[in-house]
Amino acid sequence: MCGRYKLAAKPEKVANHFSVKIPWDFKPRYNIAPGQEIVVVRRQSASSPRELATLRWGLVPSWAKDASIGFKMINARAETASDKPAFRQAINRRRCLIPATGFYEWRREGKTRIPFCFTMLDDSIFALAGIWESWRDPAGKDPTGKIMETVSILTTGTNALLDDIHDRMPVILQPADYDLWLDPDAPFSPTIKDLLQPFDAAKMQRRQVSSRVNSVKFDDPECAEAIISV
Repeated sequence: MCGRYKLAAKPEKVANHFSVKIPWDFKPRYNIAPGQEIVVVRRQSASSPRELATLRWGLVPSWAKDASIGFKMINARAETASDKPAFRQAINRRRCLIPATGFYEWRREGKTRIPFCFTMLDDSIFALAGIWESWRDPAGKDPTGKIMETVSILTTGTNALLDDIHDRMPVILQPADYDLWLDPDAPFSPTIKDLLQPFDAAKMQRRQVSSRVNSVKFDDPECAEAIISV
């Protein structure tokens, strides 16, 4: 599972890593939670360039009657997403990259949940594999007919760094695979599915961090402040 992550990077580094333009009001985030607006990198067509877009975290299928279903769709299992009605179309035609510099998981010790932050060894930017969808309220409650765009993060089995904390981790993609993942004309195939593996633990590190990250009301550097490096 991936239920919280951070993107604590300067705008120019995000722009350079993903070859996209960054809006002037882009700000680092340290405690990004489901239901919030997040930035993704995508391509609308095979002829269009990469773009940075803002979508709501929690995928709402195009056929859904109510947007609240999105809170149950923050993650999609990489092994089965192409078989699920909620995710099938998105993983075939609407794949995206979710810029991140770390993600959080919790280890339960009795009634206490201990947060850990997982990053690259050099704390550099990386990309989580995402799928996105468009939805319009079929009940017509929104007179503007506004389209809502939402996103889910793909998860896979864990690597050795997470084994004692959780049984799932977000899919982290290699930069060399970004173009294939983003290609809207490349339907989901065994070649693309092979990209959705646990990331190499030797290239990552984890830190126990402040319990401040447990609350979504906090979104500041203290959320990712290391307590113990293990």
